[in-house]
Amino acid sequence: MEKRRFGTIGEVSRLTLGGGGIGQVWGSTSREEGIATLKLAVDGGIDVIDAAPGYKVCEALIGEAFGGRLPEGMKITTKCGIGSPPAGEVYPKFRASLEQSLAAMRLERVDLFFLHNEICPDDFAYPVDNERLSEFATAWSLYRDAVVPAFERLKQEGLIGAWGITGVGVPEAIIDALQEAPRPQAVQAVANLLDSPGGLTRLRTPARPRDIIATAQANGVGVMGIRAVQAGALTRAIDRPLDPDHPDARDFVRAAPFRALCDRWGADPAIIAHRYALGMDGVDTLVLGVKNREELRQCLDAEAAGPLPPEETAAIDALRLR
Repeated sequence: MEKRRFGTIGEVSRLTLGGGGIGQVWGSTSREEGIATLKLAVDGGIDVIDAAPGYKVCEALIGEAFGGRLPEGMKITTKCGIGSPPAGEVYPKFRASLEQSLAAMRLERVDLFFLHNEICPDDFAYPVDNERLSEFATAWSLYRDAVVPAFERLKQEGLIGAWGITGVGVPEAIIDALQEAPRPQAVQAVANLLDSPGGLTRLRTPARPRDIIATAQANGVGVMGIRAVQAGALTRAIDRPLDPDHPDARDFVRAAPFRALCDRWGADPAIIAHRYALGMDGVDTLVLGVKNREELRQCLDAEAAGPLPPEETAAIDALRLR
């Protein structure tokens, strides 16, 4: 598998195995299938696994699959969402979450530790659920004055190799975080042909993921592309029940011209969507949301086929879906 330089962290495989699928976030699968998918990822050349405690059984599966002895060169990430607690609680919350994740994965450290929620200006008002803002978003001043120092402390303690942010939320705040030192070593940014984060955010304004990726690239921050198939909206069918007004369901309807184009090409839209994302400038590694070996094999085939030819990318962009 091709590798790319991932900011200051070193070279990584073009594909990252996301933990949400094997953790049963994206539909049902078994523990046995999750472990088999982990091992197939290693055999297929993937050397990054993107975990999180919120991905249900994902971290426990990593511990069970590898018994605390990771394959040589394998990098592990995990995450913690803290919202906007009092500043003095940030480091203890990070530390407690990280210790639980390490215990589940049977590891002593992780390579990357992500802030797993949005960053927003201090005075920002969300159009949806604003009364719960402190649960799902981190105010800019708290990020600058408490989150960044807590991450740096965890690095000094040897529990993490680097830290990063989730690049979904108020674009201006994310861009500021990528430019202001000490800056994150990595960002997880939306990388799909819709430019859509779907249900990841409560915002209803443009997400500007390509601006976020370009800013990261300009500042030496590694980019993990996420949502290549936008939670199933860019596949043949969404495999979980959704309310018709859910952002992912609306994106599925919006993507109908893309599926029609893939039909004319005789191609699987999921594979085409992955190849499109792999061709996006600035994306170092693409996080997969697969939940079983069959879906993983499709993604391995997509990576082997490489990015789409320019004329196919242009045909997709001409649909004006973003």
